[in-house]
Amino acid sequence: MSEARTAVLARIRAQLARGSEAEAAAVADVAARLGRPTANLVPARGRVAGEACVAQFEAMARKVGTEVERLAGPEAIRPAVLAALRRHNLPMRLVRAADPLLEAAGLEAEPLLEVRTGVPEEADPTGLTVALAGIAETGTLLLASAAERPTLLAFLPETSLVVLPTEAIVGSYEEAWARLRGRPGWPPRSVNLITGPSRTGDIPPSIELGAHGPKRLILFLVDRVA
Repeated sequence: MSEARTAVLARIRAQLARGSEAEAAAVADVAARLGRPTANLVPARGRVAGEACVAQFEAMARKVGTEVERLAGPEAIRPAVLAALRRHNLPMRLVRAADPLLEAAGLEAEPLLEVRTGVPEEADPTGLTVALAGIAETGTLLLASAAERPTLLAFLPETSLVVLPTEAIVGSYEEAWARLRGRPGWPPRSVNLITGPSRTGDIPPSIELGAHGPKRLILFLVDRVA
């Protein structure tokens, strides 16, 4: 824990002015909530499964401006990425996550594509990462930070490419959180829910894309990952 964070938490504890017994009770209450999470209400459109769930997720994602392409397997990722870069007249250069699914795609074998693995820099035009879940309820992607999946990959480059296995698509937010809780290393440092490309309506009457993040979100749904 950083010194700044420690100092902030110490000031909060001082303002709360809780005794040791109250402090222990509060910690126990939080531990109990985390250990036995209670699901919230799930709307009807979040109660879908199977191919209907995938179809609804795709429809909702397109509705919020996400470009969606469905692929048969990891071997289709490389040609799909190249086609997307050409379609948008983007440089043949990207930085990607060190995720096993992207390793299987063999992007480095493409002579026309410059690929780097790691954290993106301001000059990088395109980032490629992997989502842990897709939520059919709203067409939302769930990304969690990890050493192999830097958070900035989905936020700093102007174009964000995301790979999502179709088997990771669930109906509701509650299912997505349950999936995340069951992963090794829970909880991650950060969890990000992304619904379409970055946009703002601060200057009416038009919607401006890319105001606070990527102006373009391209999603590859991969049916077979093993």
